[in-house]
Amino acid sequence: MAPTRDRILDALQDVLLEDGPGGATLDAVAERAGVSKGGLLYHFRSKDDLFEGLLDRLDAGGAAADAQCPPDPDGAARWFLDGSQTADGPEERTLLAALRLLGTYPPASDRMARYLDDWAAGLRRAIGDPVTARLVQLVGDGLFLHALLGSGDAPLDARVKDAVRALLDRA
Repeated sequence: MAPTRDRILDALQDVLLEDGPGGATLDAVAERAGVSKGGLLYHFRSKDDLFEGLLDRLDAGGAAADAQCPPDPDGAARWFLDGSQTADGPEERTLLAALRLLGTYPPASDRMARYLDDWAAGLRRAIGDPVTARLVQLVGDGLFLHALLGSGDAPLDARVKDAVRALLDRA
């Protein structure tokens, strides 16, 4: 069984994804996690602290993923673009739950911007050219959105990824 803190954050993600920020009460999260409200408050002193815990989880996942990014331009582009075609992994669930905080929890905007900036910085380091790195990031974001909506076109998406990687050879 996962540690209590992780179960609480998993429950928060589920509540945010299913019911939105309005449904993310301490009582609802505690019930979903199978802990008492006192148990939740032992790990997270307030709702804001709970939201910060989710954003910290997002940052940790991004840092772990960045550490796995291949150091060469083609490898980095392939890794990022291929990874962008799924919307159901644990990090993607955390990202989607954190996005639900935008507009209701003001610190989320800065934290999400920093998360995206960190991804961009990792791609720039590996790819070298900032314009090509940005293109890879934006195409990856588009692939992620289509995966999320279930509207991808696998053969066409593969050709797009190949075209973006071909740009690396010219950059």
